[in-house]
This record gives sequence, structure tokens and C-alpha cells, in this order.
Amino acid sequence: MMADQDDDEFRMALRMSLQPSPPSPPEAKRSKPRDNVVSHEGEEELSPEAKTRKLQREQMAAAAERRMMKSPVPAATATAAAAAKKIEAAKKIDAVPGPEKSASCSVALDKKPAETSVSVGQVGKDLNFGEELSAQEADQLFTMVFGNFVSKDILAQWSNQGIRFSSDPETCMGLVQHEGGPCGVLATIQAFVLKHLLFSSDDLGKKTVNLPTQNLAPSICSQSESVTLGNLASLTEDGKARALSRSMADILFQCGSNERAVVVTLNVLSHWPEDCEDDQKEEAVMKALQSLSIESASDLQKVLRVNTYTSQSSACQQLKALLPIFQSRLGALLFLISSLLSRGLETVQEDRDDPTLPLVTAPFGHASQEIVNLLLCGKAVANVFDGRMDLGGGMFLKGIPTNVEVGFLTLLESLNFCKVGQNLKSPKYPIWVVGSESHYTVLFALEKSVQDENEHEERESQIRKAFDAQDQSGGGGFISEEGLHQVLRQTNISLPQEKLNNLCSMGFIVWSEFWQVLLDLDKNMGGFKDSTGLMGKKVFELYHFNGIAKSVLNGGQGISGGESPMQRPRLSRLRVTVPPRWTPEEFMADAAGPQNFGDGKDTVIEITQPEPPQHAPLVECIRTRWARATCNWVGDPPSIV
Repeated sequence: MMADQDDDEFRMALRMSLQPSPPSPPEAKRSKPRDNVVSHEGEEELSPEAKTRKLQREQMAAAAERRMMKSPVPAATATAAAAAKKIEAAKKIDAVPGPEKSASCSVALDKKPAETSVSVGQVGKDLNFGEELSAQEADQLFTMVFGNFVSKDILAQWSNQGIRFSSDPETCMGLVQHEGGPCGVLATIQAFVLKHLLFSSDDLGKKTVNLPTQNLAPSICSQSESVTLGNLASLTEDGKARALSRSMADILFQCGSNERAVVVTLNVLSHWPEDCEDDQKEEAVMKALQSLSIESASDLQKVLRVNTYTSQSSACQQLKALLPIFQSRLGALLFLISSLLSRGLETVQEDRDDPTLPLVTAPFGHASQEIVNLLLCGKAVANVFDGRMDLGGGMFLKGIPTNVEVGFLTLLESLNFCKVGQNLKSPKYPIWVVGSESHYTVLFALEKSVQDENEHEERESQIRKAFDAQDQSGGGGFISEEGLHQVLRQTNISLPQEKLNNLCSMGFIVWSEFWQVLLDLDKNMGGFKDSTGLMGKKVFELYHFNGIAKSVLNGGQGISGGESPMQRPRLSRLRVTVPPRWTPEEFMADAAGPQNFGDGKDTVIEITQPEPPQHAPLVECIRTRWARATCNWVGDPPSIV
């Protein structure tokens, strides 16, 4: 009873502190707000009784504010308590922007935080961007991201990259990158944006069904009539803004174990003009950032403000309202910091194999794999294999724990530097962040069916998964003799003793050698040898988006007069063909003409002459997902650098 009485008094005091002086004592029923207020001009004419009541209200409000700062926040007052400078308390509530004594705080105090809505107008007028970081948190954050020694060039890269859509009609669905370092952040956000634009039930302002086809050959531009997706070249600005804010909210809540999202913004503005246009907001942010530089932890502490949300809809609404800040030159850095704080700085360090290294790598300032994995799966692990790898002696390496919504492919796998697991390789949606030695781009399909597997592919995936589960080499592609026997049992493969002895002669078994044995092993023994040769060629289309503004023109034409070529992102369309045979030699044999398979019957397979395959590093990445694939495109090769 005493606690309830304290809560009632606290609510009354806070409401009174947020309203002008009434002409009569407050009503006993607190469920109704007062309809009558007195203008400030009348303050000098207050009666002695009114002045006494005003003084009492001010004293009660001061006591209430002191209580907010010193006491745990009651559940019924969680909305108002978001203004208190206690980040740990804010983790349990849904933050509501607005100064402690502003009109936006006069929401019903009995309303649950998760149901509180924040309008763009409220944010525009009040501009309370949340709580300060402590000096310790700011120092830990800065060191974690940049290390103890960081060059001005790297800081400049991360302080001059906003999250903005391209103004080019052909790539208006894509985020533009101007600096080299933050591409890992931008590419991952881009992948989630495409998820919403292509596969969301909400049309997000889309109008028609065709992607831009400029400079693409007719044979490559054919598209399945079953596609009922929006025209990415006809997106409305509001549709793109909603897709971006939802994508950011998805990533942040994933980092926060789907329980919370921390949104980090800046305190550089005092106000936005009420009902101003987006371009006016952007101009105001740009002016406010003109003299701002981020060169130390103290710089972060001065300008960063933190809000925590437990409702994804509230976080999404706030992110959309604050897009002009994330579109500013500090946008990519703010989103990275939001992701780290959503995960929790200590938890991020626990995720990592080597927490002493900075997340932004020297000497070029690239986003580390830990950053990309954090945004993709919510954990800042350093590796791309599935699960975790036990090294013995209580030591292990951490990989991707579960299947993800958008995936990851890398050129480094084709060079045998790593092995990407199925959790990243086969995501829920056919969208992949593509990594090279120095850059991140995005590969995607319009239809989920590109990931459908036939009987043989499913069998290959089953065997490869069993093999990888026994691989303790860090993705090196070999297992022990004991591990091989375990794979054979799990996948019902019956190897002749001679073949088994040959495989085990070295004491370890390499995947490539094991795979060749399976290709020569009859199907009824668990292998892939098929006398019919009918294995079903797959043909589908992929798109590749490189958001960095490159000076490479389609077709390689130069610019007359010595002018620099126009810089813009690139969207490339590829036709991917996966041959019907399991080895290139067999495929070429099929392409040569009819064959007699030695079963007493002449079997004729009609083979159309394939287009000469084209090659680029991206093709090697695609082959890590679809082995033996060939690709064709029009114009310049798609670039992953």
C-alpha cells in the first residue's frame, strides 16, 4: 500500500511539473487531464493561495526528479523514467524521446512503454536524443572499434560515410559508398533492405514488376512471369525510407537477442523546424556537423546519445524519424556503435576469438569479419563456419550458430583461406553479402527458388555437412580416419575396401579426394555415378550490386577531353548455369553430341550449344555456393573490389 501511494504521489508530481499553473487546486480524479490552464501573462496576478499552490507543485516536482535519479523505476512510470540518466534502467524500458520537462512527456503515465508511439513531429520539435555514455563506456567503445592507435585517415573514412540511397535511377534501391572502410556495414544493411524490398508483404511504394534493363542483352533480360515483385527503379522515397528503417531495426534487435535495440544518435541539434521537409532536416544536420570531428573517446562522449527500445515498432518509428542523422556523414559509424551497444560491449568481447584486436582493421580501416557477422547473425564471431570448432584443452573457435536471413559468400573460400558454412551459404532469403580481400558487395536473386535443390544436390549437401562436422582443421577440408568412418555411417555410403584403404593411406582424408571417389561410386552404394546422365541443368538469374562509386563505365568507354568518368554504383545482371554433370569433363562430353552409354540402347541427349562462359572474381564466389556454375553478363564484368 505504501508503494502504491508513493507511485500515485510521484505521478501527480510529475504531471503537475509538466503543466502550467491551473486556476484551482488539482482535481481528485487523476484519470482526467485538466482542461483549463492559465497563460503566463496572468502569473503576476496570482492570489496568495495560488502562489502557495505553485510553490508546492515546484517542490513536489523537484522531489520527484530527485527520486527518478536515485530510485529504481516503477513499471508504471517506465515511460517517463527514460529521461533519467541510467542506461541500465533504460535497457528494460522503451525509450521515449523528449526533454524531461517538455510537452512530449505528458503521455499517459499508466501506458505501457512498448505501446508508446513517437511521431516524427515529436522528434522534430523536442529532439531529446537520449542519454550520455559514461567516460568509461566511451573509452571502451572507442578502443574496441579503433584500437589504441588509429590514423586520421581511418577516422576520416568512418566519419564521412552516410547511409544514403543512390540518386541514379538504375541503382536507386542501393546505398552509395564513398569511403573505403565502412563497406561491411553498408553492404549488410543493403542486404536487409533488399530483403524488405523484394520479399516483404508490404509493397513499400513499389509500382511495377521489372528491374531496370538498360545495357542488358535481351537473352539475359528474360524474367519469369511468376515474379510479382516491385520495380526497384520505381520505388517511392517513403517506401525506401521505410525499408531502410525496418532493416536497421531488424539488425539492431538481432544484435540485442530480439529483446532490445539501442539507437545511438547525436545531440548536435537544438531543434528542427516544426513540420519541415526532409531536405530541410538534412540541411540542418549538415550545418550542425560542419565543425564536428571524432578523434577520441571524449569526442564520442560529448556528442553521442543513447536510447533503448524493447518494442521493434517503436524503434523502427524512431529510426525513420531520425534518418536525416543516419544519412549524415556520421551515419555508418552511428549504426555500428548502435549495433555494438545493442549486443552489449562485454558480450561483444566474449563473442570474439581475440578481443585485443580492433574491430576496424589497420592499415586500411576495413570492417572486420566480426563486424559483418555481428550485423548478419547478431554475434561478433570471427569465423564463418557453422557452430564452433573444438581445439581441445578447453579451447574452441566460434562460428555462425544458426541459419541467417541474409547470407555471406567470400572470394577467400575459393582461395582456400576459409570455409563458409551452410548457415551463411543457404540463408532464408536468396541474398548474400559478398566479401573480397578489401571490399563487401551484395548478390541477390528475385526468387527464392534459386536455392531449391534437386535430389543430387540435397545428397551432396547432406554428405558435405556430415564431412564438415568432422572437420577440425579450421576449414582446411580434411578429416581423420575415424571421422571418415563416422561420415560413412551417417550418410549410408558403402565404400569397397580397396577405395577405403586408398583414402586412409595418408592418415587423413581430404574432401576433394573423397568427392572424386563418390563420383565414381555407383548410386546404389551411396555414390553419384549415374549411367543415365540425366541430371537436370539449372539456369537462373542473379543480380550483383556494388555500392561504391566507381569510375568504370559500361563497356569501358573513355571520356573525351580528359574529363573524369562519372562515378556511380553498379547493378549487374548475371545468367547462371549449373551444368547437369558432376564434373566438367562429363559436361563437355555431353556437349560434344550423342552418346552410347553401353547399356545396349542408343540414348540421345539434346544439348544446346552453351554461350561461352565469362569469368570474373565474382564467378569464383558464386561457385562456392553452386559448384561448376558458369556465368554470363553484358558489359563490364561485375566488380567485387
